[in-house]
Amino acid sequence: MPTRSCHHAHQLDTCAEEPLEALRRRIDRQAGSQTPGTFRPTVRRVVDVDEELVRRLLAAQHPDLAELEVVASGRGWDNAVFRLGPHLAARLPIRQAGADLVAAEVRFLPELATRLPLPIAAPIRTGAPALGYSWPWTIVPWFAGELAFDGRCDLRKAARDLGAFLRAFAVPAPASAPTNAYRGVPLAARDALTRDRIERLDLGSERGAVIRAWDRALAAATFVGEPVWVHGDLHPANIVVRDATVAAIIDFGDLNAGDPAADLAVAWMWFDADARPIFRAACGVADNATWIRAWGNALAHALACLTGPPDDRRVIAMGRRTLAEVLRHPP
Repeated sequence: MPTRSCHHAHQLDTCAEEPLEALRRRIDRQAGSQTPGTFRPTVRRVVDVDEELVRRLLAAQHPDLAELEVVASGRGWDNAVFRLGPHLAARLPIRQAGADLVAAEVRFLPELATRLPLPIAAPIRTGAPALGYSWPWTIVPWFAGELAFDGRCDLRKAARDLGAFLRAFAVPAPASAPTNAYRGVPLAARDALTRDRIERLDLGSERGAVIRAWDRALAAATFVGEPVWVHGDLHPANIVVRDATVAAIIDFGDLNAGDPAADLAVAWMWFDADARPIFRAACGVADNATWIRAWGNALAHALACLTGPPDDRRVIAMGRRTLAEVLRHPP
């Protein structure tokens, strides 16, 4: 298969078909609306951090890195990332929910990194609250390349490589592994929140299809095996690509032990109909129930993106694209 674009916002604009195109336009209007009660963001950033704070933290706690150039490189729902020279990055929580996740990353990721076929953003050093900043923070590797959301990638090769990664990663986790209230859990645990999001979104004529899809996913057999490692937020904005292939997996803030179907949702969040079966085979997913739960997790994640911060265009575009794939290509 020829190398193809991974710019998903562009894919939505060019390949969406009615009535999904009409749905996309409604979501765009809703995301831009400031009418009270029409669009209620579910994520609020609590603190602001900047390059000067990072420089001061480095000088106080990691003086051997203090001379590195500090450049703000991105801000997600939980963390802000600053590039430190050519090979490192500082990752600072920007709300309490992000700070609560740092300990698990520090404890478990360095060991996990030693047995995985792709590099991951495992902490190399840690930082402590100081200088008016209230939370622990980390220094991680910086991976050259682009986010899969923005970069070009051979999706068939990516499907094989990411499938092999998940096969190695999704092994039984220790009893001390963290849990997560929303990721890696039975879909029933997300039912109330998902239905609330369906009600809040103007889905137009697709509302019925979304509800039927969610109901079908809920009806799938639940996961009964030993809880495995789950990334918890595996999507194209947390995958780095370089030279049209997967280069690294980043942002393990939602790391937990649970149902592997949570991470398999990336099959609809990134891959197309041609790459999806390649990914499934590479992951070794034989049973249909797991695949249906993965589809349901993708739907839940799409709705979460579409009811997230209205100014985050990348998240909104990822939600649009995922919802379109979920509705067009059910398992």
